[in-house]
Amino acid sequence: MAEAVIREILPEMIVRAINVAARAHRNQNRKSEDLPFITHPFAVGIILARAGCSEEVIIAGILHDTVEDTSVTLEDIRREFGETVASIVESASEPDRSLPWEERKSHTVESVKTAPLEVKMVVCADKLHNVRTIEGSMKEIGNGVWGRFRRGKEQQEWYYRTLAESLSADTEHRGFQMLLTEYRKAVEDLFTSC
Repeated sequence: MAEAVIREILPEMIVRAINVAARAHRNQNRKSEDLPFITHPFAVGIILARAGCSEEVIIAGILHDTVEDTSVTLEDIRREFGETVASIVESASEPDRSLPWEERKSHTVESVKTAPLEVKMVVCADKLHNVRTIEGSMKEIGNGVWGRFRRGKEQQEWYYRTLAESLSADTEHRGFQMLLTEYRKAVEDLFTSC
């Protein structure tokens, strides 16, 4: 019943992306909560839809963690959803998860500076949801939330604040400006409240 309703209101490709992501992230939980991991890609897709993004960007947002965190490959995404979606997912993903945290995050901070708008939107929506999730956990368990991460509050603050600066772009795209404003406010709220 629910799937029939979803199919009536969402484009077919978005429904396919939801199904691929749900299968790929099955049995995974968010590190900061006991929620199924799939809630994160779904939330990113919703944030992007709300910002007025194209179907391809929304799909990339839903699939953005599949290459990093599951057995789904870029070739799988390319075959199923096309080159544009695969390219956005690739650019929004960390290229080598075996590198130390600092190197991976520094790479993201640098690469997003010159990334296409579509990639910046996916990264911004992803991080916006992450920050909101951390803030929600802070309300429940306080500063203990930082123990859930490999790097503590200080490193997380560096990453999210530096990324906010790197995401700044000379663009009049209203949806991106909305996302960036929301992201900056969420970062400020999170790190000034703790």
